[in-house]
Amino acid sequence: MSRKGKAGLEPAGGWLDVDQRRAWLAYIRVQLRLAYEMNRQLLADSGMSLPDYDVLTALSVADGGRMQITVLAAQIGWERSRVSHHVRRMSGRGLVTYGLSAADRRVTEVTLTARGRQALDEGAPGHVDLVRRLFFGGLPAGLVGPLSEALESVYANIIEQGSLPPPVDCHPAKD
Repeated sequence: MSRKGKAGLEPAGGWLDVDQRRAWLAYIRVQLRLAYEMNRQLLADSGMSLPDYDVLTALSVADGGRMQITVLAAQIGWERSRVSHHVRRMSGRGLVTYGLSAADRRVTEVTLTARGRQALDEGAPGHVDLVRRLFFGGLPAGLVGPLSEALESVYANIIEQGSLPPPVDCHPAKD
């Protein structure tokens, strides 16, 4: 929320302090550049995009490689409509199938296909190598644990305060 201050609009809690601004801008730079590099690697290695990889990875660990579309949306942090549009395109390429659930005809399910599993298998080794080289290669070993703790704390706060429903397997630890 914003409020009208003497100098114009100002965030309700005030502006970010110097350390917060530095951390936020560093995160944004890393997130944008890493997403670009991961997308580029996946396209080169397997012909799929980073969003394809997100969907396929979530399905690959789901029971039977199948997930309700609303559960998938919560799992990967997308709106249901975005997932619907994206899996429709992925279905056209044979990476997934989607349709009404046999168990509950009111529910749409997405299922990983053999072609989707193959694309994931082709893209994953290069993806892991890239993440290790670009992300962990620039992070001193002693900071991996503290970074994990910090990111897990931020994620729990987003789940608690955000607008998307939490993933079904999300049980953030309470202090």
